[in-house]
Amino acid sequence: MFGRILVANRGEIAVRVIRTCRQLGIETVAVYSTADRDSLHVALADRAICIGGPRAADSYLKMPAILSAAEVSGAEAIHPGFGFLSENAHFADICAKCNLGWIGPRAEVLRSMGDKAQARHLMRSAGVPVTPGSEGVVPDPDAAVALARTIGYPVLVKAIAGGGGKGMRVARSDAELRSAFLTAAQEARQAFGNGDCYLEKLVENARHVEVQLVADRHGNVYAIGERDCSLQRRHQKLLEETPSPAVTPPLRRHLLQAAVRAGKACGLDSVATVEFLWDASAQAFYFMEMNTRIQVEHPITEEVTGLDLVEAQLRAAAGEELSARDWDPRPAGHCLEVRLNAEDPARGFAPSPGRIRQLRWPGGPGVRVDSHAYVGYQIPPYYDSMIGKLVVRGRTRDEAIRRARRALSELDIEGVATTAELAAALLADSRFVRGAYDTAFLERFVAETLPS
Repeated sequence: MFGRILVANRGEIAVRVIRTCRQLGIETVAVYSTADRDSLHVALADRAICIGGPRAADSYLKMPAILSAAEVSGAEAIHPGFGFLSENAHFADICAKCNLGWIGPRAEVLRSMGDKAQARHLMRSAGVPVTPGSEGVVPDPDAAVALARTIGYPVLVKAIAGGGGKGMRVARSDAELRSAFLTAAQEARQAFGNGDCYLEKLVENARHVEVQLVADRHGNVYAIGERDCSLQRRHQKLLEETPSPAVTPPLRRHLLQAAVRAGKACGLDSVATVEFLWDASAQAFYFMEMNTRIQVEHPITEEVTGLDLVEAQLRAAAGEELSARDWDPRPAGHCLEVRLNAEDPARGFAPSPGRIRQLRWPGGPGVRVDSHAYVGYQIPPYYDSMIGKLVVRGRTRDEAIRRARRALSELDIEGVATTAELAAALLADSRFVRGAYDTAFLERFVAETLPS
């Protein structure tokens, strides 16, 4: 096991990694921007090094600064968290050349799964169902229109790189597709430095169901349950739960088997997540993509399995074999995660940076909070707006929902606007309680709850 690692991230995921390292007796080195000087991860790490200015491009995305921090601190490995450089194959390659461990899938896996078109081809070869669409990169709008007429509208234009909804556009006609293709390509070039796009059939009224994988360098790949991430707005998730209320035991078995095939096909050797779309009307599921990093919503899987997925990452990266006895448990109970973002839903979800004047986190049975926020913390305007995750477990889905409502009623955040009230309204909605929702539901719910 590593003796000292550098955490190349910020916020709650940096805090999360540091906590597991401390339990395992691993020293941690935090890096931070000038805007994050007073962040919690800086205070909790054994050592902290400033790597640049407030913009991510000047700090958390600045590879030479991170590598220099690793060298001067004597770190043996780098944990990239999620976002930033976590799925950057080039950075993983550089770490290997610098004799630094990479706590995540090796560069070859990042590269093959990071190219969404290549990933679709690999999944087809492994017998994993994928949505109808292009075989690879679509060269121009004319080719996109020709393909869309073959597979039928609506279609989705997607960048082969990146994620988070960037470089992604829906089109329902030839004219819309020509515009959407150019817009998606331009956005992808600006965000990821690569404007290549592919096309796939848009499956409407579907569920977004993902499977958590744990793998090692000895060929073991375990699928340890699914999460329902359908409650999202503009491809940004607000609430996740496990198990999915839409997944039956036979469907779960097929999903998990397909996810394991996906992991084995790409040679996965760490923690990753396979994302699927479930089309209930067609009784079919389709591969969307593999996230080759730890997910924001990983805590709900931890709560129903008793696993520590960051520990799994560390042990796999250190070369340990992860036995089925320890790392392939049967999930029990139900768990919800509410993402708490410093955003103002009444103002079109505009970011709400500022100083937290009052903060009272909820507690009690089955309640977990993952956050880097505290009273007096200044939320900077430069990064993702998420300030915490409320994770609530119950023996049943009904108990988990009731606990989540109670926990949100205890939450008190003053000084910045948040999505907490919207989440509370969602948990009280009868359609959510019945589990009757899909990927379009949250957009409708927001329109009903926050009329313009």
